[in-house]
Amino acid sequence: MNIYDFDKTIYDGDSTADFIKYCACRYKRACLWAVPTLWAFFLYVLGIYSKTRFKERMYGFLKMIPDIDEAVNDFWDKHEHNILEYYKKQRKEDDIIISASPKFLLEPICKRLGIKDLIASRVDKKTGKYSGENCWGPEKVRRLKDEYGITGCDEFYSDSFSDGPLASIAKKAFIVRKNELTLWNEYKETGKEKFIHMFASPEFLMFLFIGIVNTFNGILFSWLYSLIINALFGERPLNANIAFVIGYITSMVISYILNSKLTFKEKLSFVKYVKFFISYMPNFIIQNIMVAVFHNWIGIPELPVYALAAVIGVPVTFVIMKLFAFRKKKSK
Repeated sequence: MNIYDFDKTIYDGDSTADFIKYCACRYKRACLWAVPTLWAFFLYVLGIYSKTRFKERMYGFLKMIPDIDEAVNDFWDKHEHNILEYYKKQRKEDDIIISASPKFLLEPICKRLGIKDLIASRVDKKTGKYSGENCWGPEKVRRLKDEYGITGCDEFYSDSFSDGPLASIAKKAFIVRKNELTLWNEYKETGKEKFIHMFASPEFLMFLFIGIVNTFNGILFSWLYSLIINALFGERPLNANIAFVIGYITSMVISYILNSKLTFKEKLSFVKYVKFFISYMPNFIIQNIMVAVFHNWIGIPELPVYALAAVIGVPVTFVIMKLFAFRKKKSK
């Protein structure tokens, strides 16, 4: 018996994303749900919403679809050709599909393909409400055991290492890239995949959000310290510089706490704070060099130079921080 993930494994693409695009084009009212979805994603990035709750909010657009069964069937009429050829050739009657996509969306295509066994997220097709957790990661193994009493399989196929729990119970596991199959332990991520995993993540988005907060804090605290220093010692030429340094350090302390708790989920420690502070030095150097070159030498206005420096400096700082300040020790 073989087990397969669905999206990007036997289906060329993400069926949920494709269905949302289909509904947005066919039912214009569904586009109105983009705003609450973006807000829910923001709360998910902040750690306020779980993945299940975020996706439940996302599926709220289903309430705007007049006949969901007709829409799903029409969607598969147009997208059935996306089923990958390798799967059509090796499909077996006892295959099990396990996916995080909604069960109501995958049931029709599984019926067309002759797949009898499907485990997927239980989402109400009329309201978008979940019954149980999002069928992802360890939840897939739990559902497999609860619903089928199965604790292992012959072969497992997926496009993502997030399915490691399922791969671990298979005699052989494969990573799928379209119609190309590679043994799980032999697959090496491409540079593009590593880039996507690094930056197209809630972790990086949280880092950006905290960066905005940190910028505001740096300006605010520098201004407050400047008022205090001027009041205590009178106005002197170096007061602004001293206030800026103290304000920068204060904002860095707050940034470290926020990044530890929200971005990297790490315990606070003085050693990590020092590493965190050092991680920001390349960003400071990069931005100052770019200002010197593009503004002082070339004469480009400050605002676009600051923006360009931030665009380059932020991802560099994130990488250094992830690999240096908040590097997780690999378990032996």
